[in-house]
Amino acid sequence: MVDTDRRPIAARRARWTKGLLRWLLATRVTPNQISVLSVVFAGLGAWALIEAPTRPWLFLAAAILVQLRLVCNLMDGLVAVEGGRASKVGPLFNEFPDRIADSLLIVALGYAAGEAWLGWAGALAAALTAYIRVSGAALGLGHDFRGPMAKQHRMAVMTLACLLAPVEAWWRADYALEAALWIILVGSVLTCIIRALAIAALLEDRP
Repeated sequence: MVDTDRRPIAARRARWTKGLLRWLLATRVTPNQISVLSVVFAGLGAWALIEAPTRPWLFLAAAILVQLRLVCNLMDGLVAVEGGRASKVGPLFNEFPDRIADSLLIVALGYAAGEAWLGWAGALAAALTAYIRVSGAALGLGHDFRGPMAKQHRMAVMTLACLLAPVEAWWRADYALEAALWIILVGSVLTCIIRALAIAALLEDRP
């Protein structure tokens, strides 16, 4: 079990991340506002996905919006911790907008692929991965961010599918979106099992 409350993200050390952090700290923006902005990007991404089957270029817009959502998820924590702007309600804003953003994007991906049920099932499984992680933390075991289908992995799969979809549209094929949905669903279920078993093992080891 990971003994930190922060997701391990290599991008925190990137030069562009540090530059963006300096710019944000020169403003009065709060981590909670950045968290809410991530939902805005996710909502726009969901709209783009739903409209994309008739306008394939919107798949590219969706891919960009997914990444902007992730940038917000990265920067809210940096502004809170490195910038010293954490608030008492920060833990709520750290979790709830993520669940909304995940659900919007994964459900919309299902509708874009013509497999709505897969989108809803994937969104539920994704939410359960977070529920199990937070449950472990509530039991005093820390946050377990392991995959194979943690948030960053889900968004990477979705981004790749969105980049492939316009190419497939040219060839009148549509395999990428459905494949991404299955990978997200199966991977999220596997992640739930792995995290739950890890929690159970740690509880069993308690004196």
